[in-house]
Formats: sequence, structure tokens, C-alpha cells
Amino acid sequence: MKRAKKKAFVFVPVLTLALLACGVVALLLLTRETAQRQSLYLEMRDGVKIAVDVWLPANIKSEQKLPTILRSTRYWRSYQPGPMTPIFGILGPILGQDMDAEGKDWTGAGYALVTVDARGSGASFGQRPIEYSDDEIADLGEVVDWIVAQPWSNGRVGAYGVSYDGNTAELLTGLNHPAVKAVAPQYDDFDTQFHLVMPGGVFNQGFMQEWGRFTQGLDANDVCTLETAAQTECEQLQAVMAGVRDVDDDTDGTQLAAALAERDNADVFQAMQAIEYRDDPWGATGKTVTDISPCGQRTAIESSGVPMYVWVSWMDNASVEGALARYRTFSNPQKLIIGPWSHSGSHHADPFLPPDTKTDPSAKEQFQMLVAFFDAFLKDEVTAEPEWDITYYTLGEGEWKTTKTWPPAGFEPRRWYFGPDGSLITNAPDAANSSDEYTVDWTATTGDATRWHTGLYKTDVVYPDRAEEDAKLLTYTSTPLETDVEITGSPVVTLYVASTETDGAFHVYMEDVAPDGHVTYLTEGILRAIHRQASDEEPLYAGSGPYHSFERADAAPLVPGEVTEIRLNLYATSVLIKAEHHIRIAVAGYDGSMFARYPAEGTPVLTVQRNSVYPSHVELPVMIRE
Repeated sequence: MKRAKKKAFVFVPVLTLALLACGVVALLLLTRETAQRQSLYLEMRDGVKIAVDVWLPANIKSEQKLPTILRSTRYWRSYQPGPMTPIFGILGPILGQDMDAEGKDWTGAGYALVTVDARGSGASFGQRPIEYSDDEIADLGEVVDWIVAQPWSNGRVGAYGVSYDGNTAELLTGLNHPAVKAVAPQYDDFDTQFHLVMPGGVFNQGFMQEWGRFTQGLDANDVCTLETAAQTECEQLQAVMAGVRDVDDDTDGTQLAAALAERDNADVFQAMQAIEYRDDPWGATGKTVTDISPCGQRTAIESSGVPMYVWVSWMDNASVEGALARYRTFSNPQKLIIGPWSHSGSHHADPFLPPDTKTDPSAKEQFQMLVAFFDAFLKDEVTAEPEWDITYYTLGEGEWKTTKTWPPAGFEPRRWYFGPDGSLITNAPDAANSSDEYTVDWTATTGDATRWHTGLYKTDVVYPDRAEEDAKLLTYTSTPLETDVEITGSPVVTLYVASTETDGAFHVYMEDVAPDGHVTYLTEGILRAIHRQASDEEPLYAGSGPYHSFERADAAPLVPGEVTEIRLNLYATSVLIKAEHHIRIAVAGYDGSMFARYPAEGTPVLTVQRNSVYPSHVELPVMIRE
């Protein structure tokens, strides 16, 4: 396979009311097969009514049997047209996608499509004491029961989705429903807490605050909460959308009003502020974030044996770590695609290409690949055995490669040591007392379009030249490389450091320094100091680098002035660094782009050892290109 292709259904950051844009949307819709939608409530085992949209081909024959694609969301399955929609057209990209386009695409590919408002969200009744609750996932099993009982169903169901919807697709497999034959979790969070909400134990405060505000607005059916996502004023939004889509028989809106009136959902930002460790419960639910994440449901998911088609990016929070961990841990057949994209695959994010580079493969090609995957398992004639492999893109080279093992064969670990005068050297230091002192700079940042921003509103991932920011950090830079070097895998950084404080955060970056001095961000790793102790316990899943449990019992405050070992892996990457370029490791104690500061008061002064007793270093998985 030379290219990975999948359809992205995503938030689009700009709502355009220009007639030209409307004409383009209209043209796209005219090229798709016609389809019919029905919006209705399904009553669950406890009487809670769940809103669903059902899409079928407009010309479906009475005897025709179709496989079904299921997507469950807490971001509104669709929305109600506003007063200006008949004039401007349905510009659905605001909320994930043009829902008409999604229905027409799937029915045109020979499927029924069922989209679901998760319990306590959209137009559905019920409450949300926690995300991905047992009840929410159990509802999906009952939706599948309803699907296979329909006269148009062939008895086979697949589930897919991006981000939150990808998690629901994966969690559905844990129900072991016999009709669910394949799933495609895309850009989802295998370990939601430590790959997104608090990577390395450092609270992703900016993300959670905005995500909490955004979902609260959606749950209140407040169109104006989308202003930031759409980069459009409230009045313009209200002109084309009147809120979440009602069901067809709710002609006066009374059922939707009743659903909203009983809603009493958890404040997710407040809940997460109270959680520091993996074993901390979410409010009074008795559940941890691990319990509701795929990584915490291994037994149930593996028992299903359902094949998975997983899509992630090197540049989308730390979801690539979860995808690789799942591949190396779970027994479900998996085909994994790792690309150079933003969250959802909507924008190209190879840092060595211009930010406006067109996404390759295109959205159309991506969708065709998604359809081909489901065709093999859901059509009446099953045409393929489940595959196991990883197809990945190498940044800076633009090439796709395939491997069945991770890390791929041919890469050898090689150490570069922190040296004098900010150097990164291949020989171990022989001095006995060398060190560098660094005062944490609270103005340090990675920018406003990082891997940690893209999951909010699907913006581009664009890191500016890091040269100016690196002046605020502690950096170690190699001499110019004599030949091209490919780094594929998870670099591991070992710091021997003393701090003046009892807590802190370590943000460590790997960068490419060009001959002209331009500094390109490649990847990073994060670890809160109190989680530094490596654990000998059986890990939850097969990760990279040292295993940190993140449990309360293993927390250990720093002893001011005492040298301690901080080992952390940088998030997996595949990148080609060209000859004459330099490799740089940059160490920070804070990233103001999204993250909380540690400690909350006081400014740590770090002393990083680089000597024969305490040789701070980075271990890189490399292949030397001759």
C-alpha cells in the first residue's frame, strides 16, 4: 500500500455564507445518490428515548437487504435548519459534517446509515453523570438490536467515527453483539486520561476547559456556543441552524424541550480538575477515566474478536501512542494507518511541507478505503480475512511504509548524550561534575496550532520556527549529520536532574535544526515529576519506554536539591532528518499553549547533570541512510 485513505467527517473551522460556497455544496450534493432520512426515537430498556437518524437509499426495493454503518456521537447527530437555510443551503460542516452528504455517501456505497445522539446529549433523553457510561454503551447494543430487526437489514453492522465517535465505535465491540462485524475507530483516545486529558500526568487545562464549555453549550441546545468552532457570529449561525435536529413526529418541539428540561449532566472540566491519578474516581460514579476508556476494557473488547481499522496521526495529541499500544496488546485483528494529518485527517501536517499542502490522500480517497474495509466484512459475501499491519508515513520524506511489527525492523537504538556548551554528543561524558542550570520560563509556549489544539476544532497543526522559543529553554544540539538519518519509533529521554521545588513538569522536545538555523518541531514527551518512579508491575498495555503507573500510591514528591532520574518516552514518530541538519533536544518546565503549571506557586530552578556519574541522554531508534 502506498497511500492510506479514509473519509474524514469533521468540524470545519469556518462557516462561509458566501453564495459561491453554497454553490459548491449544492454541486457536491447533486453528484451523490439520492437518499431518504427518518428521524425517530428508540426507547431503551429503562424507558429513556434515544434520538436516531436512519438513512436508506431513496429507491430501496422491498426485498433489498443492506449492511448498516452506525455512528454514535455526543456532538449532535444533525441539526435543525434555520430560517435562511432554504436560501443558503445546508452548510453542515459546522457540526462535524454535512449530514446530508454523510447519508448520501453511505447509501450510495450500498449501506444503511444510522446516527445516534448519545444518552443525555443532542435530542436524546437521559443524563450524563460520566462520559462513555455503561448505559450509553448499552444503548448502542439496543440500537443494533433494532437495526437487525428491520426488514432492510442484512444482519451485519459496522461502527465508525472520529474522536469521541471513534471511542463509541470501539467500546461497542465490548458488548460482544453477534451482529457487529467490524469497526473503524478514527483518531480516538485509547487511554483518554494519559494520551489527551493529562498527558504524562500534566493537566491539559486549556483543552478540557474549552471542551467542557463547548459540550455544555451543545447539551443546552445553544447554537451560539459554536461561535468559536465556526469562527462565525451567533446571528449568522442562527440563520442557518436552529439547534439539534428534532425527530420527525416532534412537530412542535415539545419532546425536545422535555429532553432538555430533564438534563443534568456532569461538568467535565470540574470533574477532571479533581482527578490527578489513574485510580482517582470521576465524582460519585465510582468509575475511573481508565474504566471508561478502551484501554480499561481489554477483556471485553478482545473477547469480541472484531477486526479494527484504526486511523491516527503523528501530530494529533498522543493518540498515536494509544494506537500502537492497542496494536501491540489487544488480540483483535487490526489494520493501523498512521499519517501526517491534523485530528480527523482533514489537513496535512508534515512540518516539512507548506501548511496549505493538500491532504493526501484526499477525503474522497479516504472514504473509498473506509468503504472497502467495511465491504470485506459487512456485505453478504465476506471477501477478506482480517489483516494485521501498520502503514505509516515518514515525515520529511513523504513516503508510506508497511510493517507487521513495531518498532519496524532495521532500527537500532543509539544514544546521544548531553554535552558541554549545549552540545548533543555520541560519546559518553567523562567529566565528573558537569551540569547545566535552568530556571523554568513561564512564558514558554509551543504556539496556538499544536497537536493539543487540533482535537478542539480541527485546526491545522502548524508549529512556527522554534528558534526564538528555544532561547527560553535548555537545549542540546548535535553537530551536522554526515548522512540522512531516519528516526522511527519512540525516543526515550533520561534526565538526571535536581530541582529547587517538590513538583514540576518536564516538557521535552525533539527538533530538526536546518543549516540556516530554522528549527522544526518533530515530537515531544511530557511527564509530571511526582509520577517519575518507574513501576515493576504488569503494565495496563504494551507501551514505549519506562512504565509509569500514574497511581496515587506510586507518587513521589521531589526532594529539593537531590538528583533524581526522570525517564520519559517522546511520542512515537517517523521522520527523515537530512544530512547537514542537526538533531536537537530541548527541555522545558512549562508549555503555556494549553497546560497547567507545576508547581502552582514558585519557580523551579533545575540543575541537569551531564557527567560520567549522571549522563543525561536521549536514545533514538535510528536507521542510517547510506
